[in-house]
Amino acid sequence: MRARRAHGADIPRLVPLVERYWQFERIEGFDGARTAALLARLCTQPALGSVWVAEAGGELVGYLVAVSVLSLEHQGLMAEIDEFFVEARSRGRGAGAALLAALEAALALEGCVRLQLQIGNENHRGRAFYERAGFRGRDGYSLLDKPLR
Repeated sequence: MRARRAHGADIPRLVPLVERYWQFERIEGFDGARTAALLARLCTQPALGSVWVAEAGGELVGYLVAVSVLSLEHQGLMAEIDEFFVEARSRGRGAGAALLAALEAALALEGCVRLQLQIGNENHRGRAFYERAGFRGRDGYSLLDKPLR
């Protein structure tokens, strides 16, 4: 299992993985062309964030997208895990741990001060994975959001 930063040539293989993630999470409105364009933007504009892939036997088996946020509250650059998906057949084999470790190491080198994420309330397996990796809920805070279009 190998985790590495994605590059433009990975995008055609990444888009189907993103679509499977959206299906898994029941996210509506998948658009392959728009997804490819956004992945290309992340791969070429590192100030926006980064895309990471896990490979096994030359096949992409997972990916992680982290986006950057400048925070006054936390006094520096933060990252948020936007999407994190490992194919069902590769779960429990180190792909997720390798992706997270590669991301965290790169963020630390870049001076990032905090990594955060959102997780579904019913995703108990995912929550256990993140807790083993050191993530904790932030007491007194709830996520609120609002679509802008």
